[in-house]
Order: sequence, then C-alpha cells, then structure tokens
Amino acid sequence: MKKQFLETGKIVTTHGIKGELKVMPWCDTPEFLLDFDTLYLQKGQKPIEIENARIQKNMVLLKIRGCDTVEDAVKLRGQVLYLNRDDVELEEGGFFMQDLIGVEVLDADDGRRYGEICDVTETGANDVYHIRFEDGCVKLIPAIKDVVKEIDIEENRMLIRPLRGLFDDAD
Repeated sequence: MKKQFLETGKIVTTHGIKGELKVMPWCDTPEFLLDFDTLYLQKGQKPIEIENARIQKNMVLLKIRGCDTVEDAVKLRGQVLYLNRDDVELEEGGFFMQDLIGVEVLDADDGRRYGEICDVTETGANDVYHIRFEDGCVKLIPAIKDVVKEIDIEENRMLIRPLRGLFDDAD
C-alpha cells in the first residue's frame, strides 16, 4: 500500500536569526523541494506553509510561516519533513523509492518468489535493491536493466533476472 505522506528531508539546524531552517533533502535533487507551498511534520499530520525556499550547496534553506526567530527554528531541529503524494506529478511509470519497500520480487522467467524489497541504497552509478529472502537473509541486486525487468508498483511486484552468480543458488 502506498503511503500518502512521504519522507522528503530532515531539518538539521537553523540558519541565521530570522527563523530559517537548513534541511537535508532526501530526494533526487535539492531543487525538488523548491516546488512545494506546503510540507508536513509529524508523519503528515501537521501542515506547514513554506514562505521561501532556496538552495545553499546541497542543502535547502526553508522559511516557514510562523517560524520567525532562531528560538522558533531551534524547536524544529531534528524533525522529518513529509510531502503529500497528491502534490507531486510523476512521469508515466514513475514511482517514489519509498514505494519499493515491501514489493514482492519474482523471477522473470519462472515466477519463483525470491522475497521482498526491504531497503534501497543510492550508490551514484545505480541504485541497489535489498531483497529479504524467506529465510531472513538479505541479498543485494543492482537496479540495472539487465537484472530488473519490470516494476509494477500497483501490483506490488518486481520481476528480475539475476545475473549469473548473483545469488548462491543461481545457475
């Protein structure tokens, strides 16, 4: 099941004396966060209105309504920011990395179930999907076209064709 509110960054510290917040973005690029008028705290329960947002190096500086002093900003330090899925328009076939968690992983050729995705690591060259097998062990696969043949978030499944030697029991 897709989550309505998705983690998108963390308030790491304050910036200046007028209540600005420095946010570490958890999205593909910091620029992504500049497009939102509203973000959320408390797992989506508390909306906050964004007055201004800009990028400083790889961080986002946010000014939110009602946070006008450094003392106000300090109270928000360490909190996770969420976005509402309905506020984002994805490309056709696009999905959020968080949507992959819990997706069932099946063999593209014989339908055998490997397990489900329990984590995703971004390495720079390509993402790496962590698959938790039935016995509890976790194995990693590269998110490349040679391995990942199909991802269907609506059906909660991923079809893969493991490279030779990727899994211990591979042919």
